[in-house]
Amino acid sequence: MAELAALWIVRHGESTANVAATAAEASGAESIELTHRDADVPLSATGEEQARATGRWLAGLPEADRPDVAVVSPYLRTVRTAELILADAAVPASRDERLRDRELGVLDGLTSHGARRRHPEEALRRDRLGKFYYRPPGGESWTDVVLRLRALLGDLRRDHAGRRVLLVGHDALVFLLRYLVEGLTEAELMALTRRHAIANCSVTGWRADAAGRLTPVVFNDIGHLRQQGARPTTEDEVHAEPV
Repeated sequence: MAELAALWIVRHGESTANVAATAAEASGAESIELTHRDADVPLSATGEEQARATGRWLAGLPEADRPDVAVVSPYLRTVRTAELILADAAVPASRDERLRDRELGVLDGLTSHGARRRHPEEALRRDRLGKFYYRPPGGESWTDVVLRLRALLGDLRRDHAGRRVLLVGHDALVFLLRYLVEGLTEAELMALTRRHAIANCSVTGWRADAAGRLTPVVFNDIGHLRQQGARPTTEDEVHAEPV
């Protein structure tokens, strides 16, 4: 199967749920104060500016480096991020539910403290199975998300061979695309998750080498936000999964 010329993924800008989750974790609360279902969470004012700054950066790239097409998670925060990023770019965009965020089931809306307090048996099961294979009741494991991303990549390679593709999605997807594109092992992937938190509107990308294989060129980069005068999300503001 032919390869893409380039692939990028941008995490959505800071959302109101990101802000609420950071506050809840810092206060030791068990649950996060949410007013929307996950699919309908909007961007915060900071998130909107992060997305606009990413759009200014993208518009300033040489034409040969800009994406030919964009594929976006259908969640509101990603759709709005993509709208702002692509506002001044003639890039066709479509939505694909396979780019949605990982579903957390019974742990949805809980902090890490709350998940262990309210579902101690799940914390023990997660510790035994490991982050990669653990599936919360009613939710998805990381391997479940890998299956939908693997199918999406196959379609992208078939439909957009030789083209540059931009994805707009969620933090777990960034790690799992590295796992798929770069052929990482479970141990290598988990080491990445321990060392890094995926920042809002960060850019991760791969470019085809002389042999046509996608090779990494940038990971979790937010330099463009600073260059464009937007406030990056700091590492302690990036909310992790509850368990």
